[in-house]
Amino acid sequence: MKPLPPIHTHTNPADLSQWLRSLAELAVASVHPDNLMPANLPTPGRKTLVVGAGKASAAMAAALERAWQQQYPQADLSGLAGLVVTRYDHGARCTRIEVLEAAHPMPDRLGEEAAGKMLESVAGLTENDLVIALISGGGSALMSLPAPGLTLAQKQSINRALLRSGAPIREINTVRRHLSAIKGGRLAAAAHPARVVTYLISDVPGDDPTLIASGPTLPDTSTPADALEILQRYNIDLEPEVKEHLASADAGPKPDDVEFSGDSSLILAKAADALEAAREAAQAAGIDVRVLGDNLEGEARKLGAEHGRLALDCQPETTRPLLILSGGETSVTVTGSGRGGRNVEYLLGLFKALKGAPGIYGLAIDTDGIDGSEDNAGALFSPDDWGKMQSQGLNPDDYLANNDAYSFFAELDNLIVTGPTRTNVNDFRAILILPHVDK
Repeated sequence: MKPLPPIHTHTNPADLSQWLRSLAELAVASVHPDNLMPANLPTPGRKTLVVGAGKASAAMAAALERAWQQQYPQADLSGLAGLVVTRYDHGARCTRIEVLEAAHPMPDRLGEEAAGKMLESVAGLTENDLVIALISGGGSALMSLPAPGLTLAQKQSINRALLRSGAPIREINTVRRHLSAIKGGRLAAAAHPARVVTYLISDVPGDDPTLIASGPTLPDTSTPADALEILQRYNIDLEPEVKEHLASADAGPKPDDVEFSGDSSLILAKAADALEAAREAAQAAGIDVRVLGDNLEGEARKLGAEHGRLALDCQPETTRPLLILSGGETSVTVTGSGRGGRNVEYLLGLFKALKGAPGIYGLAIDTDGIDGSEDNAGALFSPDDWGKMQSQGLNPDDYLANNDAYSFFAELDNLIVTGPTRTNVNDFRAILILPHVDK
């Protein structure tokens, strides 16, 4: 992408909003699979099988095929096979690797079937074979194969309740691992004694590989008792079969188990990489940058309000444009019936706290292009939107009370719609602060 242009105090507001959009596009492009697959791929096995799941898995598979042809042109891809599952409309063209699509965030029967096919595909491999796992965020819902004795309907009910509870992703994925027949290292265990090499695109705060898509090829250190405690703490209703399973189930493969000997993993991209790309581009345009962190969590609207107060505190001391960046994954406790996702709810909390402060602009997107389950990646605003809101008779408190931030920014025509980006390092948030703005 072209370098970002410099900005000034009196730059046209529309140009400043476009500058923020271009910054977000640059950040997302920096963590796209096309730019990530390593040049030095694993040595092929007698048989090389690819498996994977997540919103980026199909793009990862396509990038892998291209890299494989460059690294091993004599093989002509004939030694490569496998399948990955991604979200509907997130597919990519592959020659040897089958691409399946299923539902997200609520799992469906096709995701269950895809996970079952993966387990079947790795059965019977030998120590001379290689499994390449392509894992990214969203894989938990897309590989929803229930543990023996449980049903997809039970998993759907629990998943729905957890997503509405405000629980952080690490707790949600702990539960998912212990209700699954494939997560928590069980896919790698099924592939043993074949060597498993896992490539990951991280969408979890802290970048713990075992949490990404609930770690189907990586060992788990949590227990069924941990999952049960989480469900009880959030008052999730459980059917007797679920309680019995969590009370009696095996903890699953552990780090020192023989199934993981010789396996390896590599995180190809994470939130910090997208923030770093944005930081470098902004500084090259002459803008000061402050990065709050790549692993911020908490209630979305509250974090937005905190960042709004921070921006107001920073503005009097700025002598040239300042950009505040952050990443991670916030959560939303759903009590209303409106439309929205965590990024627009964060942004509405920020917008409300700023009250149209001159010279402060905000943007928040999910890097996968889908904020929650809506059609937008997120939204943005300029200071002028406060007056626009008032002229239209909109009240941010009403929209927050109904978890309806999507509709609020739709009324202002400020939604950002990108379509699927085919990558996923979670939230990207940017606040642009101009100094000494004329009022």
